[in-house]
Amino acid sequence: MNQVVHKSTVQRSLSAHAALGLLASALLYILCLTGTVTVLYEEWQRVEQPDAPEMTAIAPAAVQTAIANLLAGEKGRKATGHLYVHLPTDALPRTTITTDNQAAHVDARGALAMPERNAWSEFLLGLHDMLNVPGVIGMTIVGALGVMMLALTLTGIIAHPRIFRDAFRLRARDKGGVGLADWHNRLGVWTLPFAIAIALTGAMIGLGSINGYGLAGLFYKGDLEAAYAPIFGEEGKPDPKSAPLPDVAAALRTMAQRFPEARPLYVILHEPLTAGQQVQVLAGHDRRLIFGETYAFDSQGRFTGKAGLSDGHIGQQVAASAYNLHFGNYGGWPVKLAYILFGAALCGMIAAGVLIWLGKRERRGFHHPRLRAAWHAIIWGVPFALSMTFLARLTIGNEAPFVAIFWLLLLASLIAALCLPDTIRRGLQFLLGAGVIGGGLLAAALALGG
Repeated sequence: MNQVVHKSTVQRSLSAHAALGLLASALLYILCLTGTVTVLYEEWQRVEQPDAPEMTAIAPAAVQTAIANLLAGEKGRKATGHLYVHLPTDALPRTTITTDNQAAHVDARGALAMPERNAWSEFLLGLHDMLNVPGVIGMTIVGALGVMMLALTLTGIIAHPRIFRDAFRLRARDKGGVGLADWHNRLGVWTLPFAIAIALTGAMIGLGSINGYGLAGLFYKGDLEAAYAPIFGEEGKPDPKSAPLPDVAAALRTMAQRFPEARPLYVILHEPLTAGQQVQVLAGHDRRLIFGETYAFDSQGRFTGKAGLSDGHIGQQVAASAYNLHFGNYGGWPVKLAYILFGAALCGMIAAGVLIWLGKRERRGFHHPRLRAAWHAIIWGVPFALSMTFLARLTIGNEAPFVAIFWLLLLASLIAALCLPDTIRRGLQFLLGAGVIGGGLLAAALALGG
């Protein structure tokens, strides 16, 4: 009797262990798939709002006018702590102004054109950055998964000493899973530098939030901005007394004259229309991985210094390079296409890894038909749920409940896998194909109709 109980307990423990392993792999798969799709973040915004005004550049005076126009509409609302002006870039040739209360596209003259409506793109980014879990908890989970991915990559290399020598060896697919294992190992070799870079920078970005909160609590009395100031630059001291709009146009003209090698990407106003307001210009540097250098100006547009992200301490430059290296925001379309290709390969490697593990278990007599069906629900259910959120954006609009749609559809896919383990894969493949084709056709029709 005890032996029977012992075997039963062991079997349940193994099943629980397998389920936990499946959960971790599922989250990694979601991150890799959404990261691959997020490479086209700017392009998705253009798909969402194809009629927003576009321009290759905007004059400093027009930026000043646009800021004044938007802030004029802030009267009666809660005072905004920050105002951001996205300036035209090659990837997103639009000018957009965002406050704590609203966001709007502007035309080349600085006139307000329409509200910004890119909720689906933001949902996609939030799913990748935080798994839609708000705050530091979501960032921590994603950072921990980055560490796990890095460990899996390195241990996979160590566990297969012939992996580099057999980098282009592919055997025929068979029932023993040899062919699938070869593909898994080959993809591991071909994507090794990319996987390490993505996992390491993902862990840095995700777990960096914990470090920031920890430093703020220990040394800066909970002030998170003060904790980040030695790396990203510090803001001025707040002064709530009213003040006129700062001369942003003068700051942009100074940028063009003193720093012609820098490409302004964002204008940031801290505490606008107060005596403590400060102007910052985030500018990109060609042939550098840093997301940009921060140039500070006073309210008259006089240059007061820069953060040092481009030429400061090596730690600053490394921290400033992690974001672009992670998302592929450098090098234009060749780099984007490479990130999409390697990201798809990572998704395939994760999908194959779990199937290989399940195959080994089955050859040893441990059969998990529902676990295998659940994994197929993840492989095909995640992109299906994403396609449905995109369709919701095109049909329902910017206010569609994307988070609920995605997670409920994924949950429904898993429940269907447990109830119909033999048909779930083909069913989800069909639904995914229909969703992708339908979304593509509808997006094209809306773009042509606009």
